[in-house]
Amino acid sequence: MTITPALLGAFALASAALAAGLCGVLALSRHARMRRSARTLDHALKERAPAAPAPAAAQRHGLLAAIGRASAAWLDTPFGRVAVAEEDRRLLERCGYLDAHARGRFLAARVAGALAAPLAWLALGHGAAHGARFMLLMFIALSAGFMAPKWFVRRRALARQRAVSAELPMFVDLLRLLQGVGLSLDQSLQVMIQDFGNVLPVMSMELALAQGQFATGRTREQSMKRLSTSYDNEDLAAIVRLIVQVEKHGGAVQEPLRQFGDRLRETRRAMLRERIGKLTVKMTGVMVITLLPALLIITAGPGFIAVVRSLSTLHR
Repeated sequence: MTITPALLGAFALASAALAAGLCGVLALSRHARMRRSARTLDHALKERAPAAPAPAAAQRHGLLAAIGRASAAWLDTPFGRVAVAEEDRRLLERCGYLDAHARGRFLAARVAGALAAPLAWLALGHGAAHGARFMLLMFIALSAGFMAPKWFVRRRALARQRAVSAELPMFVDLLRLLQGVGLSLDQSLQVMIQDFGNVLPVMSMELALAQGQFATGRTREQSMKRLSTSYDNEDLAAIVRLIVQVEKHGGAVQEPLRQFGDRLRETRRAMLRERIGKLTVKMTGVMVITLLPALLIITAGPGFIAVVRSLSTLHR
């Protein structure tokens, strides 16, 4: 039997799949032990409370939740710390995925992508590649499958970061308005969470998380620390510091908020002017490439034709 690079690659993929299956079996067995240890408490709770039908959303996402719980057990292992590094955890927090189950699903997605991408390429390649090229393409497919979940999470994190920057002036104006009508800081934040979720989709979610932590006993500074540090936004960090100072020391906040809102709008105008200036430079190149030849043909074309006719007449 001749051992070819394609056969070696197939054996390597089979070994990797077997190892992944063993890891999955171990994770599921650990999850089963954890469920058995909590079965008595669940049974007691079910006896004391009437059984309620599970929501449709919970039933649809039951498999994802089970995968997240099973994969969360591997987060503290050396492989888990490499697959879900500190940078990945910060990106997940910026996307609003805060619990360990979300990080477990991210780990499972990376492992599944690293296994599925080489198998898909092997199924679609029909054995056309051999030797070093085959191994290189297999490594590229494995790397792409492993990195695809991180690329998705990074894109979502950047989108949320841009959304926070766009929502910040509206947040400042609403906070100033609610403070001006006599509401407390806690009431103002609660109104923005409940009534302005469509206007501030990302900020309302972040404020809801901060309010939940504040209700469980954390201080205002501790509950809003993640909001000020996760998005790398100096203006957001400044408004969070202002909110913390108002919570600690009190005082009138309408005038500082008005000045802060004016500064945000002026910064936004400066950014728009900069974008317009860059767009003008780019449009100059486009106009030179597209409009200048047509302009030369229209203006210089008749003169060029007249010169050619004059020269042809002299030649005769």
